[in-house]
Formats: sequence, C-alpha cells, structure tokens
Amino acid sequence: MPSSLPPSELSVNALSERLATRLVDNAARLRIAISHTPDGTVIADAGVDAMGGVEAGVLIARLCMGGLGRVAVRMSLEANPLWPSMIEVHTSAPVLACLGSQYAGWSLSATKEQTGGKKFFSLGSGPARALAAKETLFDELGYRDRHDRGALVLEVDRLPPPFIIDKILRDCALAPDKLTLVVTPTHSVAGTVQVVARVVEVALHKTHVLGVDLGEIIEGSGSAPLPPPAPDAIQAMGRTNDAILYGGRVHLTVKSDAVARRLAAELPSSNARDYGRPFADIFTSFNYDFYQIDPALFAPAEVWISSLESGATYHGGKIDMALLDAQWSGTLPAAAVGGAAQP
Repeated sequence: MPSSLPPSELSVNALSERLATRLVDNAARLRIAISHTPDGTVIADAGVDAMGGVEAGVLIARLCMGGLGRVAVRMSLEANPLWPSMIEVHTSAPVLACLGSQYAGWSLSATKEQTGGKKFFSLGSGPARALAAKETLFDELGYRDRHDRGALVLEVDRLPPPFIIDKILRDCALAPDKLTLVVTPTHSVAGTVQVVARVVEVALHKTHVLGVDLGEIIEGSGSAPLPPPAPDAIQAMGRTNDAILYGGRVHLTVKSDAVARRLAAELPSSNARDYGRPFADIFTSFNYDFYQIDPALFAPAEVWISSLESGATYHGGKIDMALLDAQWSGTLPAAAVGGAAQP
C-alpha cells in the first residue's frame, strides 16, 4: 500500500498562505488587530489587546493545519447534546497537517536581558515550523518545507519581542515582510478555539508517542466541545485540555488491522495514571510542571479506529461529560429553573 507520510513536494506554507492573507484582510470583521514591525513583519493580535472571536479562531486553526484541514463550529441539536457548541476537524493528510504543521513543538524563549524587560516563552505552531525544522520530529517525518513566505502561531499572552521575531526570521530564512505571526492567548476566544481544534493532532501525537508507524495513518476526523474561555490562564489551559481529554472524539483510518486494534485499546486518555481529574488540578498538583504529568493523558477521550486491511472499526474510551459539566456549567437560581433567569 502506498505511503501516507507527507510528500516532499507539498508546501504547508504555500497551501496556507491564502489563509494568512484572509486573516489580515478581514481583521476588522474578525476583531483582530494587525501591526507591522519596522521591517514589515505582520503581527496579528487575536486576543492580547484585540477581542478576537470564534471565526478568527477557526481560521487560525485552519492556518495551523497548513491549509490541509477543515475546521468548523457545529451547534448541537440533539435532544440531550454533549455540549451546545462543538469544534469539528477533518484532514486527509493527518500526519503532515497535524504533526508537520499544527503541533506546538517549536520552543521559543528569550531572557529578560534579550528582551530588555520580561522573560518571554511561547510554543510555536503552524506551517513556519516546517521551514525552520528545529525539531527532531521533522527528521522522523522526512519533511522540510521550502517557501518564501511563512506563518507561525504563538500561544502566549503578549506580543513577541524583536529578539524572538529575529530568531524566527533567521531560522525560517525569511525576509521580514514575508512572515506573519499570529498571537492567540489560551484565555482568549480565538485561542480557546484553536487549541480545542487540536483534537485530531493530539491523537496523532499520542500515536507517535506509542511508537506506531505514522505511515499507517490515512485519515483523521474529530470533534470536541468548545468551552467558554476562562479569564485565568491556568483555568483556560485546563478547560481546553479537558475538552479533548474528557470530551474529544476521534476517528482514524489506518492501514493494518493490528494497528487499529492497538490504537483503539491504547490511545484513549483513560489509560493514563492521572485520568479522572480536571487538568488544571493535575497541573497545579505537579507544581505547574508538564513533564511530571503522565504523557498518556494527552489523548482524546474516545476513539474509533478503522482498518483498511480488514474493513473493521474498533472502539475505545468514553467521554466524561459529568466532569466537564462540573467545571463549565453555572447554576441558575432555583426560581429560574425551567424559565428565564430572574434579575
């Protein structure tokens, strides 16, 4: 069977260039703020000082996937919906879209001396990662992009300092006016959307951690509930992670039956030692150290894995809406239950 690993002739930066242009051209409608460095680098603020919004978050999520994914918001119309608003994702190039572009794997940091003020740290995601190819993951994928324009998404609550911008330009070998940086704090609306839209990417990353041959993965679809943003950064991070760990559903198509069976059993987040508590509580209990958390936790709650070899689909895991409800839902006054809330 032909390989599903990323073909070298595909450019995630070329494919997503129109999305970056659309983000800038529609900034006012999307409630984002566009600024430029003296050398012409575009900085799109989607939640630091600007309001941003769900539509901006969807467009940023598509940009993060290198133009190789569909992302949409769906309103649940079932009698007993999992949650009113759901993020849905699909890609026919899951390895390249999710690991070669969307994965937040590029660590960008600067000391207070380098910034002339506060320390800076952010993880970079999106297509420009494949221009710099600073992560060993790109060696495993056998992929590096070549394009004269690039876009990078920074999940951080302030705009990047010149030191970081210069580093990105050098590592990506881009002219300053050919780079677009999108800033999306997790506690913003757009930031919440683009993180929850990583539901398939989380499944691909867990598949990689399990040591499964990435060439097995053919298609990927997923959904997760879209929580309301939280003003506190830790709670916001907790909500977006919980949406995937306890409410995320993913359907992967793989080549072999053995891999399908294994992933159905081992992929769900319920395999993790730390499963069962809100992510913010887990993170706090480990003194805010990600590396102390069981890596098996970073996975969707429920999976279906279809095998092209056998035609069978295997199911594993389950959602835990009770945990999400307890974290996200407010309580109406008793007099308002069944009717409009009273002032």
